[in-house]
Amino acid sequence: MERLEFERPADIEARSFQIISQELGPHGFDSATEQVVKRVIHATADFEFARTLVFSDGAVQYGAKALRAGAHIVTDTTMVAAGINKRVLGAFGGEVHTFVADPDVAEEARSRGVTRSLVSMERAARLDGPLVFAIGNAPTALIRLCELLDAGAMRMPELVVGVPVGFVNVVESKELVEKSAKNYIVSRGRKGGSTVAAAIVNALLYLDSRR
Repeated sequence: MERLEFERPADIEARSFQIISQELGPHGFDSATEQVVKRVIHATADFEFARTLVFSDGAVQYGAKALRAGAHIVTDTTMVAAGINKRVLGAFGGEVHTFVADPDVAEEARSRGVTRSLVSMERAARLDGPLVFAIGNAPTALIRLCELLDAGAMRMPELVVGVPVGFVNVVESKELVEKSAKNYIVSRGRKGGSTVAAAIVNALLYLDSRR
């Protein structure tokens, strides 16, 4: 059996992105959006995201600018939060907020007969200052966020990353984002996930920083 040579992590990542560029081939993305798409492919090894990721006009540039100005990030799961580069985010003055594991959120969800993700979005609506939402798992979180926006019950986020994965209300929740949010990045269809949400946020952070 041929022995494989070990390489430095930075070299492996560089080679990975070279392969992605070669296999992705010609596309219509601007340079900033291309970086987001490639980072999602890098995180998933799934080139279908080059077709299913949808961006509102200027979403990547606007999201990166908001994060650089200190916007905080709200996630629907601890997995999304864990995947975000908090060192880079913190250098810009931002923090990550996740309410789904809070005991009082769980209790309220039980008493109302709703999901913790739904209650989490209601808690997030009370936060002050500019926010970026990164939803990678729970379509109920995305649906409730859109309901709050449509009702004028919260400030319009700087950006909504809506990429939940699954089979129930997933496609519909993403369609709502395209109607309700001013700036958004969504993955049409069933695919998505916490890894995708974190990859998108990190791509935005890396546009204006050096790791």
